[in-house]
Amino acid sequence: MGIEENKDLVRRYFEEIDRRGEVSVIDDFVSPDFVDHGPSPGCTPDREGLKQAFEMFRTGSPGTHRIDDILAEGDKVVVRVTGEGVHEGELFGIPPTNRPMKVTGITILRVEDGQIVERWVEVDMLGALQQLGVIPEDQSAV
Repeated sequence: MGIEENKDLVRRYFEEIDRRGEVSVIDDFVSPDFVDHGPSPGCTPDREGLKQAFEMFRTGSPGTHRIDDILAEGDKVVVRVTGEGVHEGELFGIPPTNRPMKVTGITILRVEDGQIVERWVEVDMLGALQQLGVIPEDQSAV
C-alpha cells in the first residue's frame, strides 16, 4: 500500500470507531500481531489491550474523534486528533463527573499489508485530568 492508501486506512479507522462504536472495528483494522508502544493505563500492549482501552473509553467517556492533521511517510501515518465526549462512566478509576471532555493527542501508526501493526501515542493527560476536576486547572493553587 502507498502513502495515500495508508492515510485513507487511518481516516476510515477513526470514522468507523465513531460510526459503529463497536469493538469489532479493532479486528477490521488492526493486525492480530499489533504492538502498542503506549498502551492506556491497565491495558496490555497488544490488540486485546487496544480492545480493553476501546471499551474503557466507550463506556467511560463516549464521544467522537476529529482528525486535525494527518501526515504520512513510508509505512507510518501521524495523526493529530481531538477526542470529545462526556465523562459518563468510570475512567482510569475516576467515578463519573458528567463533565464534557476535549482531549488532544498525537498518534503514530505503522501500517503493513492494509492493517495497523504498531502504535505510539502521546495524549494531553494533564488537560484531561484538569477537565475532570482531578487536578486543579490553576496550578498556582498547588
